[in-house]
Amino acid sequence: MATASASFKSREDHRKQLELEEARKAGLAPAEVDEDGKEINPHIPHLKHQRKWKSDPNYTKSWYDRGAKIFQANKYRKGACENCGAMTHDKKSCMERPRILGAKWTNMQIAPDEKVESFELDYDGKRDRWNGYDPSTYTRVIAEYEAREEARKKYLKEQQLKKLEDKNGNKENKDASSDEDVEDDLKIDEAKVDESKQMDFAKVEKRVRTTGGGSTGTVRNLRIREDTAKYLLNLDVNSAYYDPKTRSMREDPLPDMDPNEKFYSGDNQNRLSGQALEFKQLNIHAWEAFEKGQEIHMQAAPSQAELLYRSFKIKKEKLKSETKEKIMEKYGNAASGEPLPRELLLGQSEREIEYDRTGRIIKGQDTSVPRSKYEEDVYINNHTSVWGSWWKDHQWGYKCCRQTIKNSYCTGLAGIEAAEASVDLMKANMARKESAQEEPVQHEEKRLATWGTDVPEDLVLDKKKLAESLKKEDERRKEERDERKRKYNVKWNDEVTAEDMEAYRMKRIHHDDPMKDFLH
Repeated sequence: MATASASFKSREDHRKQLELEEARKAGLAPAEVDEDGKEINPHIPHLKHQRKWKSDPNYTKSWYDRGAKIFQANKYRKGACENCGAMTHDKKSCMERPRILGAKWTNMQIAPDEKVESFELDYDGKRDRWNGYDPSTYTRVIAEYEAREEARKKYLKEQQLKKLEDKNGNKENKDASSDEDVEDDLKIDEAKVDESKQMDFAKVEKRVRTTGGGSTGTVRNLRIREDTAKYLLNLDVNSAYYDPKTRSMREDPLPDMDPNEKFYSGDNQNRLSGQALEFKQLNIHAWEAFEKGQEIHMQAAPSQAELLYRSFKIKKEKLKSETKEKIMEKYGNAASGEPLPRELLLGQSEREIEYDRTGRIIKGQDTSVPRSKYEEDVYINNHTSVWGSWWKDHQWGYKCCRQTIKNSYCTGLAGIEAAEASVDLMKANMARKESAQEEPVQHEEKRLATWGTDVPEDLVLDKKKLAESLKKEDERRKEERDERKRKYNVKWNDEVTAEDMEAYRMKRIHHDDPMKDFLH
């Protein structure tokens, strides 16, 4: 109840609080002071559900003292880490290198105890990345970058002085006039001037992204104020378009003016000259190479793309020069000072030559024999005739040895005689084989009897009796399938005729018959 009564404000207290806030905003009352003694801006609104971040229990300036040690023992203590001997952790949580024999057994090199601190923070306070951050630590990063920049400037200044001294020392004319010596001394003196002062002449201080105050930045590369603005060069409404957002004018504002007198010809002039055109060609080459299947990308690997473009230009120039040399070697070069061959100079004649409609020569010149594109009268492998000079059995060959294999070696007349002898021998063997071939033995067909013996030749079956036997065989098979149709008194007949045996054989089911399942 005490806490509730302390936090409760009456209507009068609430009214006084509002009046005090209005007075602070108007400047009639002193501003509120936080726990560090700094004034709090009264114009910043405070909602009811918001708390002052300075009074937040999760905010703390003190943080874990990392790496701090508090006590170092001389001997192992019971309950300490078995590996290093510290009391603040166990062997499983030890961060030291595992020893072969821990401090528990060697009792040597006991590690000091770590400083263990605890802060009562809630879930958000434990995960606040800025808890315990000291802004003064960032000065080390700034100092490192400043030292690096100073070293770079010092190195560049030394290189510049060294180049100027070498240039002055290598002059061949040692008896130069005093005016030149004075100019060189002035160059060295200018190089010795502080570089920062030389760089500040183009700096323009301007408030950047601030509303009524804030940090100032440096805006460089502004145009010289004495120059005329682009949009003032030609005030005609239909002249070149000026984009105020990018401050660019692509077309020439004064196309009719003398090019030697105007200092600005449009932004397109810069895009089509200098390194811009080369960069455009580089992009086009990268696109075309990527479409043809090469792994090249101008934005992902610009160095690789530029290297491939240089090698492409070198190969292109080399191929172009080789093609030019081949053409000049074959057709000659009329621009060179070499005299033309005598055959070309004195090759004209007054002989009349008559052609027909197809372009063939009719009169005035002997018709030339058409030559083959293959070499003529060239004999290989000791042959005395060319390939294709002999034909037999739909095969080409050599006439000298009558061989039908093109890469064969010539055997001459001996090869021809051996081939004929082999053909005669083969014909004789074929004739001998045909004469000695025996006729196939014809096996007599044996007709087996119906009851297992040989069927006599004079056996004749009565068709009527055979039909009756077939009917009796069907009735017998029905009785076998259904015993209820079997009669009580059975009469046996031991006499089996030839027709009965034939009916039994015809009705018998053969196990090898593929259609046996479709009989019934």
